[in-house]
Amino acid sequence: MLRILETWRRQLIGTFSNNAAEIPQWELDLAKGEDTGFYGPESAVWAVHGSMTPIIAGIRALLLQALHPGAMAGVHDFSDYKEDPLGRLAGTIRWIFTVTYGDTAAAKSGSDWVLRLHERVHGTYEDAAGVERLYSANDPEIARWVHLAFTDAFLSSHQRFGGPIPGGPDAYVSEWAVAGELMRIGNPPRSEAELRAQLAAYDGELRHSDYVREAVGFLRRPPLPRSQLAGYRVLFAGAVASLEPRHREMLGLKEPRLGPFPVPVGLPVKLVLGVIRLGLGPQGPSERSARERIRRLSAAQ
Repeated sequence: MLRILETWRRQLIGTFSNNAAEIPQWELDLAKGEDTGFYGPESAVWAVHGSMTPIIAGIRALLLQALHPGAMAGVHDFSDYKEDPLGRLAGTIRWIFTVTYGDTAAAKSGSDWVLRLHERVHGTYEDAAGVERLYSANDPEIARWVHLAFTDAFLSSHQRFGGPIPGGPDAYVSEWAVAGELMRIGNPPRSEAELRAQLAAYDGELRHSDYVREAVGFLRRPPLPRSQLAGYRVLFAGAVASLEPRHREMLGLKEPRLGPFPVPVGLPVKLVLGVIRLGLGPQGPSERSARERIRRLSAAQ
């Protein structure tokens, strides 16, 4: 039994680290630096990103991002998410945690690295009106949509399945606006109301397509180890249930139902997230490194 549990734990850690044999060096390097960073232990961002809800938020964000045809065209044309899903996941985690837990220099450098990667991502797509348009991953409006989708997913998932947020939802949106600015997004939302308004402004630009159907199919059944499939199905159901009805309908998804009655997903999702927490441990290596850096700086003052 102990061997089975250890195998499960190694597979679980591997899912979030691209099967790295050791803690990635970039996470250890977060202990370096000369300031606290844009956030700290008492921030809303640490409360949300240090919980388990980002796991379900990641699914929700990818579903929502897929609805923008310009963003989806870039994923289809340039992403290898089908061939290397764990690599793509690890890259996204690296940026989010570097901005969350790194010092300001690391956060800026990590964001500049992503912007440079995005420079090669450009082409054409058909918009919701059937007009061919140019796209670029660094296009301000496409980049804004990605930022909004991430912010909305992290906030909504934590509100539904997580604990309290210091300062409330507005504090999280306002703090994470810094990440938008690092990605050169002008006037990112700084309150929950602004977030909802900016999301709604995109309604006319969103559409279902074959690309969306392809992405949804992949997210519904990703190539995970068998030991993780049952838990993932619960998390996917939770992500779908947490979507706004208009977005869920556009994606061709439905809330889990038993006949005419919706199936409550809150408790099953929280149970799965709790099991994952047991497997991964109470504190991730990025947060441990950040706390080490902050203790060192405090002791030097």
